[in-house]
Amino acid sequence: MQLADARHVLVTGAAGAIGGALAELLTKAIHEKNPRARMTLVDKKPLPNGVVWDLSKPDTLEAAWAHVVKDEPVDVLVNCAGFMELVSFAGTSWELGRSLLDVDLVAPLRLMSLAVPSMKARGRGAVVNVASLAGLVPLRGSSYYGAAKAGLAMASEIAHLELRPSGVDVVTVYPGPVASELERRARAQVPATFVSRAIPTGDARGLAAAIVRALQKRSARVIYPPVYQPAAEMLSIARRVTARFSPSPRD
Repeated sequence: MQLADARHVLVTGAAGAIGGALAELLTKAIHEKNPRARMTLVDKKPLPNGVVWDLSKPDTLEAAWAHVVKDEPVDVLVNCAGFMELVSFAGTSWELGRSLLDVDLVAPLRLMSLAVPSMKARGRGAVVNVASLAGLVPLRGSSYYGAAKAGLAMASEIAHLELRPSGVDVVTVYPGPVASELERRARAQVPATFVSRAIPTGDARGLAAAIVRALQKRSARVIYPPVYQPAAEMLSIARRVTARFSPSPRD
């Protein structure tokens, strides 16, 4: 899909650093060609011209989606909302684990299931799924988060293969650490070590720009910051390094 043809874009997690930067850059990229394009910003708290959805309750999303698309279907869905807690598996309550799975995996898949049929029928559309490098390598303390992001990434990669011939693009995003509230909170949950301090960290606007470029080029995936590209391509090595040096989480 040509990004300039989009008339309705929906971004979840729009109050966060990455979601906010992405909404801003997408608005600029699309409005240059289509000033009347509509941007729906979704978050768990009120936003100007936005909607409030509780992604921890995926069963509520069908009604929420129907309200948003009653006048115009969504051309670009961005699944950016998510949260992370670095806690050992034994120290993670089922309530917290289930919430991580619901927000980071079930809700994005539910929104895809609501968006894709209409996109496929129209022969155009795009989905962006913000997964994580934590879904590719074993980062201590992120069992549920890593499981959710790994599941989202695999579903997204498969959807890309299935939907591209129909004119619908699916972009899977694999961020490493990106300066944000999520990243700051994660760092605060583990002991500071030389390795944790030296980990390359990107910025939200840089990631957002990479995602917009991927949409414009109809690329299958984004790995950011770029320094992590070799790690993503050599997973066996990356998994061993992460398993050896990732800091132990709290219980």
